[in-house]
Formats: sequence, C-alpha cells, structure tokens
Amino acid sequence: MDISSLPKDEARGAVYRRADGRRDDPIRILADAGITHARLKVWVNPADGYNNKRHILPLAKRLRRAGIGIWVDFHYSDTWADPSHQTKPAAWADLDVAGLTRAVYDHTADVLGALRRQGTPADLVQIGNEINGGLLWPTGKNWGDDAGGWGNLTTFLKAGLNAAHDTTPRIRTLLHIASGGDNGTSRWWYDNVVADGVDFDVIAQSYYPFWHGTPDAAAANLADLVTRYDKPVLIAETAYPFTLQSEDATNDIMYDPSQLTPGYPATPAGQAAWLRTVADLMANVPGGKGLGYCYWEGVWTYRPGDGWDPADPTSGNAWENLALFDFRDRALPGLKTLGGYRG
Repeated sequence: MDISSLPKDEARGAVYRRADGRRDDPIRILADAGITHARLKVWVNPADGYNNKRHILPLAKRLRRAGIGIWVDFHYSDTWADPSHQTKPAAWADLDVAGLTRAVYDHTADVLGALRRQGTPADLVQIGNEINGGLLWPTGKNWGDDAGGWGNLTTFLKAGLNAAHDTTPRIRTLLHIASGGDNGTSRWWYDNVVADGVDFDVIAQSYYPFWHGTPDAAAANLADLVTRYDKPVLIAETAYPFTLQSEDATNDIMYDPSQLTPGYPATPAGQAAWLRTVADLMANVPGGKGLGYCYWEGVWTYRPGDGWDPADPTSGNAWENLALFDFRDRALPGLKTLGGYRG
C-alpha cells in the first residue's frame, strides 16, 4: 500500500482505528491485515517539507519494525509527477543533460544510501512515477515538439537504476507507467526502453478502472507484457471508492455514479469486491509472473491542512472516499482483502 501521506496526516491529528473501533498505530493495523510492502514517494524539495528523505527515514524504521517491506517511489520533482506533469525540481531547472543525469544519480543514491545506512534498505524502487511521457520535462520528455527525446529519457533512467544498484545491490527495480488496460501504449513505451538497453526487473502499471479500462483489458495487457518482455508485472497503483460522499468541501475524484465500474457499487463491500477482482487478475497472470498490487494512498484520510497542494495548506483532500479507512477512521473490509493477496 502507498502510505506516503501518513506522516503529514498524523502531524495534522489523524488517528486510525481497527474495524472494531479500537485506536492503534496505523502501521500495526496494516501489518496485522497482511500488508507486505509500503510505498513511499520521494520529492526533491517540496514546499511543505513532506515526502522527502527527512520524513521517509523514520517512517522506514517504523515499517521495518513491523515487518513491512520498503518500496521507494522517486518522482524527480518537487511536487506530483504523473502522465500530465513531470516538472523538474526548481534546483535542477537550469541543468543540461549531463547535469540532470548526475542529479538523478546523486538524488537516488542519497536517499537509498541513507535508508541502507540506518539499517532499513529499500526492497523495491521505481525510477520515476507514471512516466508514460518521460520525466524531467521537457528535457526527458519522449513525445511532442518540445521533447528532448527517448535518448535523454533512457539516459536518466539508467542513471537512477545505476544509483539503486550501487547503493542497494539486492534491490528490485521497477519502471512504472499508467496504462494498465492499454496494450498499445504499453508496448510502445517498453519497446523503446528495452531497445535502448535499459536494464530493469519489473514492469509496473497503474490500473484505475475509471481511467484505464476493464479488467479484461488489463488482464490481456498484462499477459502480453510478461510474454513479450519476459519480466514479472506489478500493479503499482489501484483504488476504488467506498462511498461517493465527501468529508470536506473539496470535490472528490470519484463523485458520480457514472464513474463506477458496473457490478462494483461505491460501498465498503463494493470496494472490497474490486480488490478481489484485482487480486484475481494478478493471480491469473501467465507463468505466475503477477507479483501483486498496491493500493494508492489507503491511509490518506481527511484532516485540515493535508490537502492536494503542498504549496497551499488550505487545499482540500479529493481522495478521502477512496481510502481504506472510513470517515470514522475505521479500517474497511478492503484492507483485509488487500492484505490477503499472496500471488
């Protein structure tokens, strides 16, 4: 599960409860539910001071004590990086290709090295987040008139991967795009990366049904990818609402019945049913190459001051109805469903 928001949420007064209402450490609740890995995003110099090395180091210690593996998600930005945004960190804005390559290596090595030195080496690392269009735009963009091109992108990817292996030799490396049900885009992207000699371990995909197609489309895509590239696959992000209501004044990403997948209502049971479907999808990947799936930001409950925009403390939370804790802070049935997957 991605738990990147947890330190800021806790600092704003968030509490977490077991399904029966008993308050407990959220890390302990996740471990007891069977969660095996926690995903932590890393920004370079975020405006609010969260999601950086200073905050993931103590969080990694909590995770290791609970027996939960550590998965590091580098955005190479000061803020959100996704298919629509891959903004360079402000401190890197004027660097050329060589300078950016060194910055990617140094930043990756700095964070992963610090984790290893404190006795919590990362188990998984992804070089970039949802990088369909590349990273470090426009220099590392792989499409459009202003794009630096595939050569720059793969140079940056190799730098990050080299840093990961140099600091944490046993780490598993992921390349992550957001095309869970789109085989054409997936082939286009991984064909180009593999052709340029980028050496990585795992194909990682985002798969949200309201953006990325049907379970059948995702199943067909994943089956093709493991065969075409002889690599395991992982769903790096998925989620589903337990309600269409909002706890704050901000419109949530999921708010309208037309956004729902038929057969999966926006209820706690519907959310859990969706996660069982994703688990089945991964279990049926050919050759046992479905490694698992990760729920995105399952602990991001509503608290004033913990909104979307790291530069704006008044921004709202548009995700709380997709968390795995309800509006009374109680763990939802989907948490056990998520923790029950073993491939």
